Amino acid sequence: MSMAVITSKFQIEKICKLYREKGKPDFEVLREVSFDIKEHEFLVLLGPGLCGKSVLLNIVAGLEQASSGRVLLDGEEVIGSSKKISMVFQKTGLLPWKTVLENVEIGPKYAGEPKEKRRKTAQKYIDLVGLEHFENAYPKQLSGGMKQRVGIARAYATDPEVLILDEPFGALDAQTRYSMEDEILKLWSAEKKTILFVTNNIEEALYLGDRIVLLSKRPARVKQVYEVTLPRPRDMLDETFLKLREEISGNMDLAL
Repeated sequence: MSMAVITSKFQIEKICKLYREKGKPDFEVLREVSFDIKEHEFLVLLGPGLCGKSVLLNIVAGLEQASSGRVLLDGEEVIGSSKKISMVFQKTGLLPWKTVLENVEIGPKYAGEPKEKRRKTAQKYIDLVGLEHFENAYPKQLSGGMKQRVGIARAYATDPEVLILDEPFGALDAQTRYSMEDEILKLWSAEKKTILFVTNNIEEALYLGDRIVLLSKRPARVKQVYEVTLPRPRDMLDETFLKLREEISGNMDLAL
């Protein structure tokens, strides 16, 4: 019997999520959400606030169970967390009593890597995110953008195949946000990871993504998938960029 050819890194198949609480009506968050993520792709999940994007991410990462449907990673169903996946959240959750270096090396440390090897790995990603010379700084000494850089370096230090980012730049000021968008693209280009990036910002989605999966308001379903073929680095004032922005804006539901 011949083996099926796997063309996608991730396959999200008809994911539904329904919360039930005794004495209360069912609360439906996701309704038959299906899409795929290709190997080394930068895929952006775009949707209005409170539509269920974070719930979907948790299901994709194996941190939460779907009510129905399934998620396949390299052709195998994701059940529970996977070493192949790392997540970066809007709130980085850095340990305040540990230095930048100690925060970044925490994953390899718990994986049992020898000290010398994990420190070398941590230093590599600290340098890649532009935080060289801040190895011995503590989180309280860092700006918001710098903390996010540490969070991204920490995620990469576990050597995942897939990086999931849940609105990581949402709390940053505009200038820092633009800088961080360029940083994550630089890292993606250098490391060739598969990235699933979540945002509710259309410009950010268009600036970053190879494809954009647009979700509806809750209960979320896939409204449309947009291929973004604009060359990088992208110009937000480019005519094609602006036309795509207008098209997506007209198709995007208002936040709840």
